Amino acid sequence: LVMPNLYGSILSNIGAGLVGGPGLIPGCNIGTEYAMFEPGARHVGHHVDLNSANPTSFLLSACFMLKHLGLEDQAIKLSRAIYMVYKTTDIQTPDLGGKGHTDEFLKAVLKCMETTFRQ
Repeated sequence: LVMPNLYGSILSNIGAGLVGGPGLIPGCNIGTEYAMFEPGARHVGHHVDLNSANPTSFLLSACFMLKHLGLEDQAIKLSRAIYMVYKTTDIQTPDLGGKGHTDEFLKAVLKCMETTFRQ
């Protein structure tokens, strides 16, 4: 959807709530000359120094950036690794009802990526 900043923020926050929270939603802003990639809903300040933020939105935003840069294969490998962590482990951050930590989730993603890159 293309809309002004205020309405875009409202809609993205509503959408984030519908699918699990702000820790899951990637975002991108693409102009004629520049592009910016970021978490879609930016309400994670209370996670600072607690190792409890969900890094999924940051990682999926990186996938969008990789695709935008023409690095489709790398974007696919990263996104598959993220989804595999959710599918094959019980590592979930507190925003999803789990007791996992940010670093545990990231280490699991890296492990999945290492496995994927070997194939």
